[in-house]
Amino acid sequence: MEATVPVEQPAQEGPATFRDVFSLAEFRALFAANALSWVGDYLAKAAVTVLILRETQSVALAATAFAASYLPWLLGGPLLSALAERHRYRQVMVACDLIRMALMVLVALPWMPAWAILALLFAATLANPPSQAARSALMPHILTGDRLVVGLSVSTSSGQAAQVVGYLVGASIAAASPAAALLINAATFALSAVLVRFGLRDRPPAMTAAHRSHLVRETAQGFRIVFGWPVLRAIAVLVFSAMLFSIVPEGLAAGWAAERSGDMDPGLAQAVIMAANPVGYILGGLLMGRLIAPARRLALIRPLAVLAPAVLVPALLDPPPLMVALLAAACGFAVAGLLPVANGLFVRALPDGYRARAFGVMASGTQVIQGAAVLATGALAERFNTPVVVGAWSAAGVVLMTMAVINWPRAETVEAAIEAASAQAGDPDPHPPTRAGAPTQRAAVGERSPQRQAVT
Repeated sequence: MEATVPVEQPAQEGPATFRDVFSLAEFRALFAANALSWVGDYLAKAAVTVLILRETQSVALAATAFAASYLPWLLGGPLLSALAERHRYRQVMVACDLIRMALMVLVALPWMPAWAILALLFAATLANPPSQAARSALMPHILTGDRLVVGLSVSTSSGQAAQVVGYLVGASIAAASPAAALLINAATFALSAVLVRFGLRDRPPAMTAAHRSHLVRETAQGFRIVFGWPVLRAIAVLVFSAMLFSIVPEGLAAGWAAERSGDMDPGLAQAVIMAANPVGYILGGLLMGRLIAPARRLALIRPLAVLAPAVLVPALLDPPPLMVALLAAACGFAVAGLLPVANGLFVRALPDGYRARAFGVMASGTQVIQGAAVLATGALAERFNTPVVVGAWSAAGVVLMTMAVINWPRAETVEAAIEAASAQAGDPDPHPPTRAGAPTQRAAVGERSPQRQAVT
């Protein structure tokens, strides 16, 4: 199967602008639909937590309701994401939006018991992996060249903004009526479905019927390509390492504020620390994506990777909450300059037909690593004071990131991987190049010639 790239979007040598990205009607529709879904998701998390707490008076059950949205990624994210490869991306996203809309309406019903709310919430979140995997795999069909990096930066920054807006609006509305907040969430999914259905082209499935096997085998292929290809593995290590430490200030904010709020109200201190990283990420994503040239962004991957954990090491000095927030914001800024570029390389180095599955692997790994980091540092904070834990954890992050950048592939190796991915689009068993620019043995003997798989 040949990968098709829209002819109206030639690859750009210079930096793309926000106008270049938003001038494309399909991206506008996808961006708006995604932003609506994200705001609705975070709004629902706040509302369901309040609803369960009111119904049961149990903080543990309320926390369970909040954590339920992460379980699908932990239990079956890659498997569910593999489903997106088998069907039309637009069809997958519309179906997932409508399923979540219907289930959120049921959750809002006043007579629904707590156990049913938790079950419905879990069922609704099962639609997240295939929906997000389809969106991620569709992006390279809409955006090319530097537009892809800028588009990814704008999308991830909007996700951080949606988190802040969703939590604030959700908590405010839920205080008066949790059901109203949940119905608003259902409405966001309905609008998202409309935008996707009428705003995106109906492209054929990335995986043809002839290439289908068993869903578990297809999922395993996603793991194999992410960790078997050297360039993809290097990007995965870099992304996972960044997630390992950047989430810690946010995860420990409540305990940090309770122990060391100083003259500031503990609740306000917690809010400031938790919001700092997303705000820094938003600023970093927008400024780096708009003001820094593509070649410079690539060159900044190594220094930003080390800088991101390094700015948190001064937590060892036990700074006041506002300084902690500044450190967390600086970390978010550095990560925002790093991740969209790495994600853009990752997407381009993947053969079409494997992007949704690879996204499932990466998203699930990110969720597991962030959760494990918060659990580990939380356990350490039970024995040591929070500033020491965060500072020491971040110092270890500097060592880890230094090792990751030392092993970062050369530019020609990355380019060879991108060319190989283009040549092997649709291959049921893709294979990495043996050397930078060198053909594999299979290609050499004519099983699948790169010339016959040229991107059109």
